[in-house]
Amino acid sequence: MTVKLLIMLAVTLLSYRSECHQAVLHVSDWSTYREYCLVYNASLSNISRSLSDAVRYKLVNLTSTMLCDASGVKPDSVKGAAVCVMNGDCNFNQKAQVAQQLGVKVLLIASKDAMGTPSVNNSEFEKVTIPLAVMRYRDILDVQKVFTDGMEVQLYAPPTPEFDASVIIMLVIAVFTVAMGGFWSGAAEKAKQSVTALSAGEEQSDSGDLTLYSPLKVMLFVALMCVMLVLMYFFYKYLVYVIIVIFCLASATGLYSCLEALLNAVGCSKISVSCREKSCSVRNLLLVAVCITLAVVWGVYRNEDRWIWILQDILGVAFCLNFMKTITLSNYKICVILLSLLLVYDVFFVFITPFLTPNGESIMVQVALGPGAGGEKGSGDVVVPADPTPSYEKLPVVMRIPRFSAWAENLCEMQFSILGYGDIIIPGLLVAYCHRFDVWIGSSNRIYFISCAVAYTLGLVLTFVVMLLSKMGQPALLYLVPFTLLTSGLLAWKRKEFKQFWAGTTYQVLDSSREPLIPDGDSEYPRAVRKC
Repeated sequence: MTVKLLIMLAVTLLSYRSECHQAVLHVSDWSTYREYCLVYNASLSNISRSLSDAVRYKLVNLTSTMLCDASGVKPDSVKGAAVCVMNGDCNFNQKAQVAQQLGVKVLLIASKDAMGTPSVNNSEFEKVTIPLAVMRYRDILDVQKVFTDGMEVQLYAPPTPEFDASVIIMLVIAVFTVAMGGFWSGAAEKAKQSVTALSAGEEQSDSGDLTLYSPLKVMLFVALMCVMLVLMYFFYKYLVYVIIVIFCLASATGLYSCLEALLNAVGCSKISVSCREKSCSVRNLLLVAVCITLAVVWGVYRNEDRWIWILQDILGVAFCLNFMKTITLSNYKICVILLSLLLVYDVFFVFITPFLTPNGESIMVQVALGPGAGGEKGSGDVVVPADPTPSYEKLPVVMRIPRFSAWAENLCEMQFSILGYGDIIIPGLLVAYCHRFDVWIGSSNRIYFISCAVAYTLGLVLTFVVMLLSKMGQPALLYLVPFTLLTSGLLAWKRKEFKQFWAGTTYQVLDSSREPLIPDGDSEYPRAVRKC
């Protein structure tokens, strides 16, 4: 059902095309070619949609002038050509009209600053009849270095589909992470019970696990998240480095935990060596070295958008998996409180805060993308940085997949589909609880785990559908929380197990056909194990 829904969504949305404001400058001298970013006004300039249909023009470099008047320019040298001039001294209207008087066919304006969508006054709109676009000054310098005087240029703006394959990849990553995190949590619970049964009467503890069981602590946790987000909004340039350091440490720890569990599952033996009456595992030492190295590599190259997103997503998946295995929710009541509060948190900071901030921006979006994310589409205007390498730090709190079909946009600045870690971890904690409950009641078909994982998948599909149709980022928890909470709660009610599901009972079930994992009357078990 989910696959059919995705196919129908893809077929529907691929027919919709967006009117973009970014284009490609194709430069060639018949032996080689390069392509560069252009920013143009789609309502002002008519640019071809494909390279094969684009007209070839000779390129004339006049970046030594602003072209505010025709003095010093020979009409014969620029007639019928694409001319590149420097930005400044006069507006685009004047430059375009001077260029038209000289017989120029295309006007390119080189800018050393961030490039905005070129515009002209309404009164002068009809007077501009030639394509007008802005390009980076560093790109025209590269053109001079690479090509000879016989170079030609073509301008084209390939239409960008609203639907991109990156959405499917993001869906697969998110569902895989939630399902594996929930499965790992349930498997750890089953192993813990097996160890407890074998060592009755002995105190067992898992010092690495943390269980949330108090509603007050949950509310304090959400309150701290709100405070942290507001502090990030006002003091982003300072606190971002704290988050980067924390992410490096946490992701390295998570990756080590995941790899160690994987090697244990496949039966990879540990080779121990002794040194000064102490033994250590060679395998674990190698794992530590690998995990620390990957975290350091990410920390050093974190702004290399062209490839570092792969490593960030790997570390992010490991971080989320380890979080869902380590942090556990004690019962469905805590799940309801936590997920409901975070739903309100998500909606408030995405939809309500634009009415409270001075410039009308969402605190959540601004913090997630970074204050310098000028390449993100907003009201229709585009601002592209003069340097394609980001000059601002981004928070490593999202999964990032590049938009594969956005060729023109990626030339200007890498465009990504993103999904926050919270949209994976928060519903994932409920999925993990469902799997642990399956273990407690001895469910061989893992009915709660599978149902909640499917509900998460459908909720995420709905999130992406709304996002694509509305062309706006969505608070994913708005859809994921109702889907997962209602599905698991209704399933427990239907199976007449809601009382145990709500309270998190691990030793007693209403259905007498099932054998309880820890009999209530067995005095050999410690009270802490039998306690609800």
